[in-house]
Amino acid sequence: MQYAVRAIHRMQSVSITIEASDGVAARRQAEAQGYAVLAVQPARSGRSMFARSPVFPLLHFNQSLLILLKAGLSVVEAIETLADRETRPDAKQVLTRLHEQLREGISFSAALEAQPAVFPPLYVASVRANERTGALTEAIERFIVYRSQSDQMRKRIVGAAIYPAMILGVGTLVIAFLLLYVVPRFSQVFQDMGERIPLMSRLLLQWGQFAHAHGLELVGGGVLLLGGVGYALTRASVQLAIGRQIQRIPHIGEVVRVYQLARFYRALGMLQQAGIPIVTALDMVVGLLPISLHPALAAARRDIGEGRSISAAFETHGLTTAVSLRLLRVAEKTGQMGEMLERTAGFHEEDISQSIEWFIRLFEPLLMIVMGVVIGVVVLLMYAPIFELAGSIQ
Repeated sequence: MQYAVRAIHRMQSVSITIEASDGVAARRQAEAQGYAVLAVQPARSGRSMFARSPVFPLLHFNQSLLILLKAGLSVVEAIETLADRETRPDAKQVLTRLHEQLREGISFSAALEAQPAVFPPLYVASVRANERTGALTEAIERFIVYRSQSDQMRKRIVGAAIYPAMILGVGTLVIAFLLLYVVPRFSQVFQDMGERIPLMSRLLLQWGQFAHAHGLELVGGGVLLLGGVGYALTRASVQLAIGRQIQRIPHIGEVVRVYQLARFYRALGMLQQAGIPIVTALDMVVGLLPISLHPALAAARRDIGEGRSISAAFETHGLTTAVSLRLLRVAEKTGQMGEMLERTAGFHEEDISQSIEWFIRLFEPLLMIVMGVVIGVVVLLMYAPIFELAGSIQ
């Protein structure tokens, strides 16, 4: 959810928009970026629920920027080059604004920070930490790896859901066609047979008579129902409730939890490699965890601030797995916390990929069987009166 934040920054009053799970998280993110927060409230938009906000190709931007910087161009020259070759109006506006601010003498991280809807706080913080030491290209390389891995994991999940969704969609359309078009016409043919029709077939044909008389109302009600469900799914409270129910499902809930922790570890590892203190980094990645884990993260942050080890604090408050706990302990001994966090995320993402493959192999056949049984039962009940009539004639 987006929050509008009014704050003081560099002796000036500014308004920024931050993506966060709640107002407290939005305030923490703003304070972590150096803002003195005055007020936080949900951002209001006059666009419809179907309107799409412009999407800036952040990964492609960083890949192109890295190539130009390694070729010897300065940041100002690289941004100017990218702005000149950009053809999409929204992206060109973002790059033009960046170039104008850089020419005014504003640092690259501050120019990025001025467009929070485009450049996430994790990216801005990583750039700020490394531009001070002249290691900007290293920061961009780490973000490219982080974003590429995150996008790859997301694509795997979406790709795994496409085929089952197609099966479910086609099966639902076939069942709707049978119940709203075929059955009503069968009901007109057999409406005079009365008690000679089996009970289940009689109920189905009564439904057909009702659908024949109120077809437009049923179609309109179905469209409204789908619209209402689609709108409800865009609400944060509904998404949270669904997420809680999913987490209660055996095995699937654990896979979802591990996926959320993997995102958390990868982002935290990137910030640690950028040299950002662990307490500050924890404030910045809070939005990657579900709201249900925010109290645990706040408690772990407090323990770490008081001098407790990262592995012990995470273990106490349920932010580890059996594998991540051991790897965190190794990282504390070797001093390579950032690298080990990224390795932990990679291990869990590979484990999640195997779980997705197992789910596909099991769920797709079951879904096809269920759809086939439902369609078969509807067809059988439609033809049962014909079998009954043939038997009575004999």
